[in-house]
Amino acid sequence: MSLYTRFAAHLDAALDDLTLAGKLPEGLDRRNVTVEPPRDASHGDLATNAAMVLAKPAATNPRALAEALVAELSKLPEVEGASVAGPGFINLRLTADTWRDELATIARDAGAYGRSSVGDGITVNVEYVSANPTGPMHMGHCRGAVVGDALASLLEFAGHRVIREYYVNDAGGQVDVLARSAHLRYREALGEDVGAVPEGLYPGDYLVPVGQALAAEFGDRYASAPESEWLVLFRTRAVAAMMDLIRADLALLGIHHNLFSSEAELQAAGKPEAAEAELRSRGLVYDGTLEAPKGEVPDDWEPVELPLFRSTAFGDDQDRPIKKSNGSWTYFGADLAYHYQKAQSADQLIDIWGADHAGTVKRIVAAVAALTGGQTRFDVKLVQMVRLLRGGEPVKMSKRAGNFVTLADVVREVGRDVVRFTMLTRRADAQMDFDFAKVVEASKDNPVFYVQYAHARIASVGRRAAAAGISVAGTPDLSRLDTDELELVKLAAQFPRTVEIAAAAREPHRIAFYLYDLAAAFHALWNVGNDRPDRRFIQEDDAGISGARLFLASGIAQIIRNGLDIMGVEAVSEMN
Repeated sequence: MSLYTRFAAHLDAALDDLTLAGKLPEGLDRRNVTVEPPRDASHGDLATNAAMVLAKPAATNPRALAEALVAELSKLPEVEGASVAGPGFINLRLTADTWRDELATIARDAGAYGRSSVGDGITVNVEYVSANPTGPMHMGHCRGAVVGDALASLLEFAGHRVIREYYVNDAGGQVDVLARSAHLRYREALGEDVGAVPEGLYPGDYLVPVGQALAAEFGDRYASAPESEWLVLFRTRAVAAMMDLIRADLALLGIHHNLFSSEAELQAAGKPEAAEAELRSRGLVYDGTLEAPKGEVPDDWEPVELPLFRSTAFGDDQDRPIKKSNGSWTYFGADLAYHYQKAQSADQLIDIWGADHAGTVKRIVAAVAALTGGQTRFDVKLVQMVRLLRGGEPVKMSKRAGNFVTLADVVREVGRDVVRFTMLTRRADAQMDFDFAKVVEASKDNPVFYVQYAHARIASVGRRAAAAGISVAGTPDLSRLDTDELELVKLAAQFPRTVEIAAAAREPHRIAFYLYDLAAAFHALWNVGNDRPDRRFIQEDDAGISGARLFLASGIAQIIRNGLDIMGVEAVSEMN
């Protein structure tokens, strides 16, 4: 139980006491009551809006209720002072021993500090990456991959059971193009001069090994054969090769999915038909015609009766077809069935999509609400593209890939940790520049460096202390820590609360922001020692203060490790 959770429980107990005393009515809704740090640290250590939230439904004056709560909360041994601010906000100032005890808790809980049970074992399916299996991963996929993976780790840390899923779009026109592109490289591997790659096929050199493997397996059997004889076979082989390539690229980022779901297998298993039947039984799919396109109508346009999902019943601006006029499934129809399948094994669903899919969010949210009767929470997180720069100039495309910069090339140049951390230094839906020069810069302006440096600096001071014969065994006398040092503990104690807030909001970037603030506070405390030797962490003539400060530093390092672990980033002990 975190300090904030503990004081929320204290507040609940105080409200219960006031209810028993007849000062509050039974059954008040307390869901919007919060316990959090005050906006202005000079006001105290904790603040609650309880009186402001509950006064109106309790038919009482908020300030009077606040004063009654202050009287109850002041009885707690951890509370040094409690006061009412403004119309009824309550501020609490905690004893120094409370913060010293929290530092000891950080040391005791170690890697479990900040873990939460708010997830209550709820199963969440997080679907991310899901790039078309037509080539290697590029940096357009990278941000969503990192956001999805960090979100999955965050939810696990907060007590959820998480399924990491990749949806393989191996049905449709793009994989037929892949098969034809592979066939071109197959003929090339057999010695044919294929010339320039024709328009409409994938030009990247990454398909050369695929063609070579097909030539080794089949010889010239399909070199001149009609497409009908080899298309399905080459499509299957090429998709498998591309998925091997994609898995290898993701592994460079430390990303591994629990489940790969095939669109082709989904359709072969009749899942879209099952979803359609379910929705028809509820009157949510009907046969109808779409309105003519807005603006100039093509000469060959004519109304066609199609099965339509009644998405207008869920806030969409028009009903959506789930099948095309040729009887094949629309992308939406197949996607609808896929989400229906996911909802069978998860309590909640999260999709990580590129921002270019924003226009389809409303309809798929409507479909999931319809299929699950509104019982399954479903969030779509949109991720903006990343602009690649080198010293402020746009980065040239990769020749190997054909028309994009590969994820593998970027990871190999700057490292996995730099890529992962950088992808989480902005909100997912905010634009991002990734400048190769800046992300490896050793400065305060580079969050990756600044947080890693804090951990490395703490490891370094530990090594210097050991060399000086100063060790921290057990819990030292933490009363030696002064007010400034305890301020750092107060920030450290916000980590569990940050985890819970980030998990509830589905926003892993909050962990990166928090770690930067924590690192900045640590560096600031450290830098005081540059001008004042008595403020340095190691005092060779005073083992007591050295032990207390080293214990504090160790606690900060532990939280940095825990936060970086959520982000999938290593906490380094040395930096060159």
